Amino acid sequence: MENKIPRSKDDYTPEAIVARHDFIKEKTGVAVNHVGCHSFNPSMLKGNIESFIGVAQVPIGIAGPLLVNGEHAQGEFYVPMATTEGTLVASYNRGMKLVHECGGVTTTIVDDAMQRAPVFVFDNARDARNFSHWVIQHFTEIKEVTDRTTSIGRLRNIEHYTAGKLLFLRFNFTTGDAAGQNMVGRATFAACEWLKAKHPAIRHYTLSGNMDTDKKSSFLNSLHARGKRVIAEAAIPGDLITNIAKFPPGELLRLRNITNTGAMLAGSSNNGMHSANGITAIFIATGQDAANVAESSPAIVFADQQPDNSYYFSITIPSLIVGTYGGGTALATQRECLEIMDCYGAGKVGKLAEIIAATVLCGELSLLSAILAQDWVSSHEKMGRNR
Repeated sequence: MENKIPRSKDDYTPEAIVARHDFIKEKTGVAVNHVGCHSFNPSMLKGNIESFIGVAQVPIGIAGPLLVNGEHAQGEFYVPMATTEGTLVASYNRGMKLVHECGGVTTTIVDDAMQRAPVFVFDNARDARNFSHWVIQHFTEIKEVTDRTTSIGRLRNIEHYTAGKLLFLRFNFTTGDAAGQNMVGRATFAACEWLKAKHPAIRHYTLSGNMDTDKKSSFLNSLHARGKRVIAEAAIPGDLITNIAKFPPGELLRLRNITNTGAMLAGSSNNGMHSANGITAIFIATGQDAANVAESSPAIVFADQQPDNSYYFSITIPSLIVGTYGGGTALATQRECLEIMDCYGAGKVGKLAEIIAATVLCGELSLLSAILAQDWVSSHEKMGRNR
């Protein structure tokens, strides 16, 4: 086929890559002089990308120090953020400065699960209900089947949802330091095959019935975690807000009430301002699956003015999907960014989740302050326009 992209048996050799560069030049007239430059051995990309031609050089800035009082992340951190949006790193820096002055961000992971949600089809609703009861009675056997497929994934529980003659089962797993979507897919497939062999009433099944909401936001995941459910919170003294942000703390709460109303009118799954900004920038820098921003960025903000005039501010991220092992985390620049935060490898995923949540909180406070101080537009005009 004349227009077929060149491939070879070992597709990551310099020769294979140059062949694709030549192909692009021939077909489009564009020489990939910048895309084609990289500092690592392409052989490490097996399992990460196909038809490799080069890299997207996204600028990385550093924000911090971010002071975190977590159960996994404790102390000061400098956070790498990959973005092309001017003012973003500066904005997060401003929020980190404010929170540092009041003792840092407290972070708590309250839930942890990754799902695959197959759907089983029966002749009628009664058969679906009876199978649901059967699954509950045989959970221990099902868990033995799933857990044999992985060294670190563990089936935690199964949720049941019926609709007509359909039964959706949401298999919830813990996945160690990996994000775990492929891991739980393999484990759930093994369970489905076992269930089909054991229960004759099953007419057929689909491994994903779209109720795991992979790469999509959903209200279900705002209640039942997909990934880490992590909360970041801070209490900021009233005089500190006045000194740094130049307005009384009550104004922040007033604006929060207004923005809550706007989010409700819009039917938004996020009553915060821009959690996707910080999450995306860290995801790209650290080798996370960028499409998981769709699930990870919805957030729940709660704020309160306390009797001592301090301002309590919290953000709950119900479905933060991150890993410090596997996927793109071991690639050269991504690993360096994780290592900057001491978040690479085994035993570090909780720390990374807490750092991201703390960063998001600082970004929310900074943008709220910018809107109140009416320097949001002027800051972008000054720092965010690359002419």
